Amino acid sequence: MSKIFLYPVLALILFISSCGKDEKRSDAFGNFEAVETIVSAEATGKLIDFNIEEGQVIDKDVKVGSIDADQLSLKKQQLEAQKNTIKTKFKNVFSQINVYQEQKKVSQVEKNRIEQLLKDDAAPTKQLDDINGSINVLNKQIASIESQNSTTMQELKSLDVQIQQVQDQIDKSAVINPVKGTILMKLAEQSEIVNYGKPLYKIADISMMELRVYVSGEQLPGIKIGQTVKVLIDAGKKEFKELEGTISWISSKSEFTPKIIQTKEERVNLVYAVKVRVSNDGSLKIGMPGEVIFK
Repeated sequence: MSKIFLYPVLALILFISSCGKDEKRSDAFGNFEAVETIVSAEATGKLIDFNIEEGQVIDKDVKVGSIDADQLSLKKQQLEAQKNTIKTKFKNVFSQINVYQEQKKVSQVEKNRIEQLLKDDAAPTKQLDDINGSINVLNKQIASIESQNSTTMQELKSLDVQIQQVQDQIDKSAVINPVKGTILMKLAEQSEIVNYGKPLYKIADISMMELRVYVSGEQLPGIKIGQTVKVLIDAGKKEFKELEGTISWISSKSEFTPKIIQTKEERVNLVYAVKVRVSNDGSLKIGMPGEVIFK
């Protein structure tokens, strides 16, 4: 073989060798993801206030909009007026009971006096019969009014429940952000008529991202939850940016159903999902590819 032919062959071998080394630089590959939450309307009506923008960072429990609740407020006022009317009726019933209770006390004192006179044979038996009859009538009148009072209390409780239901609907007319994160997508606009369950926006906490990668059964024994790993992301055509990550989850099952009987060679071909948590310095995006080197 001539030297002229030898040099291109050596160059080709070195190129193939370097490519092979590049392909083996990482142990696993995958894409970054985050928990995305779709916030939906919990009431039906006109979206009268909705001040959010895509890319905006919002804290948890912040009010970001509101749905028209004027009719609900009017309904609540009506129920409260009914409740006040019944309360007035309840006070009148209670006053009547007090009157009959006082009359019963007076009659009881008179009964005790007559019983004492009967012991001394100083009063006729008919007086005792008359006073017992009066007390029995008063007891029946009190029981009747107490029955009315029970009905009134049930009416008040029913109105209280209705008022609570309306107030709950009013509270849900306010759009409250459930999680701290970045607005990924705005799905509705101010002044739109929205129905219960309509998606309003999508939000995710991207301050901490997860890189989902897949490892073979052969790699599985060498990794564990809590292990620190190197994460590589593209920083140019041939350059990579290195970040630090932590394994937060390892799937307990392979990604496909294995055969009943497997050889050792078949077992190492199974792939398992692994999640690596990585602090986002602003360079990570949902769906971005990433690579992992297990230390």
